[in-house]
Amino acid sequence: MQYFSRRSFIKVSALSACSLFISTTFSGCGDDNDDDKNYISVRFDHGVASGDPLSDRVIIWTRATPQEEVGAQEQISIDFEVAKDSAFSDIVRSESVTTSKITDFTIKIDVQELESGTEYYYRFKSKESVSTIGKTKTLPVGEIATVKMALFTCANYTNGYFNAYSEAAKIEDLDVSVHVGDYIYEYGMFESDGQTPAYATENAVAINRVLPEDNDQELLTLEDYRKRYALYHTDSGTQAIHQAAAMIVVWDDHEVANDTYKGGAENHNENEGDFEARTESALQAYFEWLPIRPIEDKKKIYRTFDFGNLVSLHMLETRLFGRDKQLNYADYYTPEFDVGAFQTDVLDTERTMLGSEQVTWLQQQLQTSTATWQVLGQQVLMGKMNLPAEILTPVAQLESATAEEKAVLLTQINTSLAQLVEIKMKAAQNVALTEIEQARLAMVLPYNLDAWDGYFAEREVILGVAKALDKNLVVLAGDTHNAWASDLKDVNGDVVGVEFATSSVTSPGLEQYLGLPDQASAMGFEGALQILVDDLHYVNSYDRGFMTVTFTPTQAISEWHFVDNYQSSTYGLLSSRSKQLKVVAGNEGRKVESV
Repeated sequence: MQYFSRRSFIKVSALSACSLFISTTFSGCGDDNDDDKNYISVRFDHGVASGDPLSDRVIIWTRATPQEEVGAQEQISIDFEVAKDSAFSDIVRSESVTTSKITDFTIKIDVQELESGTEYYYRFKSKESVSTIGKTKTLPVGEIATVKMALFTCANYTNGYFNAYSEAAKIEDLDVSVHVGDYIYEYGMFESDGQTPAYATENAVAINRVLPEDNDQELLTLEDYRKRYALYHTDSGTQAIHQAAAMIVVWDDHEVANDTYKGGAENHNENEGDFEARTESALQAYFEWLPIRPIEDKKKIYRTFDFGNLVSLHMLETRLFGRDKQLNYADYYTPEFDVGAFQTDVLDTERTMLGSEQVTWLQQQLQTSTATWQVLGQQVLMGKMNLPAEILTPVAQLESATAEEKAVLLTQINTSLAQLVEIKMKAAQNVALTEIEQARLAMVLPYNLDAWDGYFAEREVILGVAKALDKNLVVLAGDTHNAWASDLKDVNGDVVGVEFATSSVTSPGLEQYLGLPDQASAMGFEGALQILVDDLHYVNSYDRGFMTVTFTPTQAISEWHFVDNYQSSTYGLLSSRSKQLKVVAGNEGRKVESV
């Protein structure tokens, strides 16, 4: 049998695990020959991070920025320390690893053989430089009284400062943070014509959030994606939330390109090269720059995290691995809307977002888990968002409308909303409706075909499994840039679970898309939606922020937090718009309720 020295063990681990260094009690013991170490001047400009915590291990991460020339194959040495206290008087691991241009000077270590449910502190060193100190926590085992997690989505650099991260980092009892995607955006500063501002860049100059000249084009190459992650990691909020707690991540679409699906994306054309090559570059940068444990097939990012007997968090991949191409309403106008063809396609039992392999995996996880709460951490809304068809037509036309046309369309939308709300209220009061009024309410269509509404049959499979197994189901979502809470009902109308969805960190939502000028107008629109959408209990269509969810054996409480400013790094909490809702465990609960 061949025995490895400490340095040899780490090098073998790195080669076999996609540049992941493994730190165990074995690798941290014994004398080490330091002759091959290469310490140079570096800075830790991009902070520190931890993630993918398990009961006995956690990933820690940093990026070393060399202050002198480094050869293409040159390995530079970085030390790290893990301790049980922030003063590092009780160090449990102290070792040296290497990094190079090959991994963009990022460093990722799987620190193993740790104690469960325990806080640890970590830092990195090289020559005269020492990183900031990060705090992390391993997952608990056994009977657990409470778990608290923060949920984030959609951080757009050019549209604002990541104050939501900064605020969440202040939460002292936070066990973990969860990011459900759009950690970065792939857009450049301008559209392909070089003049039209790209998505969410209109205010970038005014708020000093312009993309740098060497990274101001749409992301296509590995170097492009790496530079964008580096930029995002310079934001003080990004650094603060990573420093405060371990983060569990999954991508959405913008980590690659807008509205991705297996084999393509809305924001990818043949002039931009091979989509698979672009995806591979995007995912390589993702795994380099985020504290996630590497896997052989990068697209199979779905995985489970168990918080003792209280929570099983199942992180799903809904974009690249199994998703069929999204349906598009425009394809069903010939010239009148072909209802039959649309229903045939949207109800197709073969239509998939997760893919059969991932669905089978999820079924097995739900079946074998004995945790009180089964939580799906994923990207897009699962709750039904059916709206009267007469509203969807003008809404769909907004994106390509001129300023004058948009004003007309918004007036039309507002008029229809007011009338439909009045009709719905009459129906609720058992007032007889005319045939025309009944028809206006009856003709409903899914608002967003990129969400689970566009993958009806597979959603029913997931809800059916949770129902058959009598599980307490909570779905966490992002993507829309707005906050939501909905009951999850199956095709029979039975409530199976709930969905809590977080607002964006900075990306613009319905307030911009629908031209809502202030909170008062937004509140009117929100009230109308809650009346018109049957399963919807809460929506915030105007504000930016994040969400916390606190789980106990009897209930799960979701709280939405909003910042009053994201146009600069100076901000406060918008307490008047905060919201708490809950779901109670057990057969009599499992629906959204007031706290």
